[in-house]
Amino acid sequence: MAEEPPTKRKCLGVDCENEASSLQCPKCLSIGVKDSYFCSQDCFKKNWATHKKSHAQENKTGYFNPFPTFNFTGPLRPVYPLSEKREVPKSIPHPDYAEDGIPKLGRSIVRSNKFQQLDAKAQDGMRKVCRLAREVLDIAAAAIRPGITTDEIDDIVHKACVERNSYPSPLNYNHFPKSVCTSVNEVICHGIPDKRVLLDGDIVNLDVTLYHEGYHGDLNETYYVGDRAKADPDTVRVTETARECLEEAIKLVKPGTLIREFGNVIEAHAKSKNCSVIRTYVGHGINSIFHCPPNIPHYAKNKAVGECKPGMTFTIEPMIALGKYRDVTWPDNWTSTTIDGKKTAQFEHTLLVTETGVEILTARQENSPGGPIPMPTPTANGTSAGDS
Repeated sequence: MAEEPPTKRKCLGVDCENEASSLQCPKCLSIGVKDSYFCSQDCFKKNWATHKKSHAQENKTGYFNPFPTFNFTGPLRPVYPLSEKREVPKSIPHPDYAEDGIPKLGRSIVRSNKFQQLDAKAQDGMRKVCRLAREVLDIAAAAIRPGITTDEIDDIVHKACVERNSYPSPLNYNHFPKSVCTSVNEVICHGIPDKRVLLDGDIVNLDVTLYHEGYHGDLNETYYVGDRAKADPDTVRVTETARECLEEAIKLVKPGTLIREFGNVIEAHAKSKNCSVIRTYVGHGINSIFHCPPNIPHYAKNKAVGECKPGMTFTIEPMIALGKYRDVTWPDNWTSTTIDGKKTAQFEHTLLVTETGVEILTARQENSPGGPIPMPTPTANGTSAGDS
């Protein structure tokens, strides 16, 4: 899960630039929408005629877009209502934010240039949680198909975490409402699982993090949904470029490598494939704390401080786009999309710096779903092999 806590909520009023207050539409609350915030009663009344259309939509179909006046950058829309918050048994250790949504440890009390180096016991704890996280991601990835909803994937992830006596780290982290991030097509990261079905031709990133025996393990991959996705050259180009960017960055990980160097090799490779690198979100240190130093920017000429040292654990998770690198956040305060609505892909590993190089704690297994595919081969009629 990319490090970058959500900003304050924006008012849902059309063309209103104010921050939202605690005022929510009472009708939305009654039908299960929890993100319909406005800055004032006057603004709510002014926008009522437009806003109430979302209620009518819900009454006809049972599903609705909770942000009907938002200027979406691409074709994707949220499909509400969200399912109820999934529960984690009390017998499973919870992170410090599980109840109130507020992380107690992290950047606020740890110096940004102080990087923790784990002892052998802690390294073994990280190995264990990362192995479990890989298992959970692979289980969820195996379920991907046209017609499944991202909420169903969230349920699969949640149950797989609980079965492994683990807490799904995203759940209630800064009030994130689900157990996994599901980012589809133009969504860069932090997509909230909902009732939208995955379509043949989509790509979806599953970002899984587990909290087990005091440690967090974090990884993600982008997957093709159906044959149409694998047959589209642009879709394959952005997905495989993101995969390769992570692989190229990992090659640099060893004692003495400067943190800022990862962005240089990532952006160089992305540009060679005519893709851009998202700048807002970064990789991060991870151990007993979900997000901690160091920051790992993925773009070139960044100003990150510090160097790799044995015992450090952190993520590298480049987000690569077909178009512009700038991003827009939906009114749910989490879902981040490309500014031009073009597709984006991401891959992430949790890494341990060793005395001689790097150990990929979340490495793929021989039977892991997904994996790289070649660029589609154009046919005589101009389509790609596999098109129908």
